[in-house]
Amino acid sequence: MPFCEVRKTHQDSVDTELNLDQNNNNNNENGTKIFYRTYGHGPTKVLLIIGLAGTHESWGPQIKGMMGSDLPNEDETRSGVCDWNPIPDDNESGGGIEVCAFDNRGMGQSFVPIKKSHYTTKIMANDAIALMDHLGWKKAHVFGHSMGAMIACKLAAMVPERILSLALLNVTGGGFECFPKLDLKTLSVAIRFLRAKSPEQRAAVDLDTHYSEEYLEECIGPNTRRAILYQEYVKGISATGMQSNYGFEGQLNACWTHKMTRTEIELIRSAGFLVSVIHGRHDIIAQIYYARRLAEKLHPVARMIELHGGHLVSHERTEEVNQAILELIKASEVSINPNEWTNLPKKKSGWIGPRVTLIRINTEGGSNISIVPYVLSRLNIFLLYLFGLIVLAFEYGRKLLKSLKPVKVGPSLASDDGAY
Repeated sequence: MPFCEVRKTHQDSVDTELNLDQNNNNNNENGTKIFYRTYGHGPTKVLLIIGLAGTHESWGPQIKGMMGSDLPNEDETRSGVCDWNPIPDDNESGGGIEVCAFDNRGMGQSFVPIKKSHYTTKIMANDAIALMDHLGWKKAHVFGHSMGAMIACKLAAMVPERILSLALLNVTGGGFECFPKLDLKTLSVAIRFLRAKSPEQRAAVDLDTHYSEEYLEECIGPNTRRAILYQEYVKGISATGMQSNYGFEGQLNACWTHKMTRTEIELIRSAGFLVSVIHGRHDIIAQIYYARRLAEKLHPVARMIELHGGHLVSHERTEEVNQAILELIKASEVSINPNEWTNLPKKKSGWIGPRVTLIRINTEGGSNISIVPYVLSRLNIFLLYLFGLIVLAFEYGRKLLKSLKPVKVGPSLASDDGAY
């Protein structure tokens, strides 16, 4: 099986612990093993980074779109311990694309550390760097979805010289920006997600978090798309198994602690590669507001692409997403000027802070502040914070109730018949 071992020197000296599951042979004392698959051959390299609770297989529609098939390469000669001597690339001439998709730590067949502190987007970006070294890739187009897009951002800021282009699908800036859209439907979905213990329960809630309702209710023959996808999800989750609590809580910690500093944003913006921010308008998990704001911060190298879809827009609008990433690859190969690439309006002088806050200073004297949109944006953040507290309180209460086992009362000593 193809694995890349991430040694401790590539984890900021993080002392990785063994998973408590001693039957998991992907763990050892030397470091973290990352499971990956490669597809196709060619000089154009594409690294795909999946999101929270996803496996490499979630990139199937994009792999098939780029390669014509999602069948992985049978050659596994690169598996085993990576000694940091990059394997020479024998196919540096001619056309073609080679794609690599992998399971993030904490999910699928990759290593599952038991400490939350061993899950950050920086540590997980180091996993991706180690994998690129293992494959002998000097540079690559990097595409990430959701948490994977956060990891991709961190990766691009850490080694901008190794990035050919960057595609960020359904991304946010981490922290409170990870809280979903605040309404009763989303609250219900969040509670169902936390309570899901079986593949069937998890599949049902995943459909509502991944796709727009309109898409799920479309009829495909005698069945709705929801019914068809439900069977596929149950089968997939049953095959890979439910994500462990360590992995889920760890990856959630990576999302919660993720943050891109101004310096990191500037490193990406000035590195010379193009960026596509792709997002579903009906995403209830990663709100499009934050994706737009990130795209604006990356102006002029970024292009904002909004599609009619949900959180898993790469599956719901496969053709449009595939076209967008292929356009990004082609534009990067011909070194198109960023000003010709971006579809975002130019930043205007006299604006302070992110443009989306709509706070403007009248430079000719006095102030002219459009305060209502600003107040609404602050209120939205407060409500998201409140929603987070509700979800955390629910989870804490559920664990507390579970821990309160009923006291077993024995027979009364004063009773002759042993009644309770």
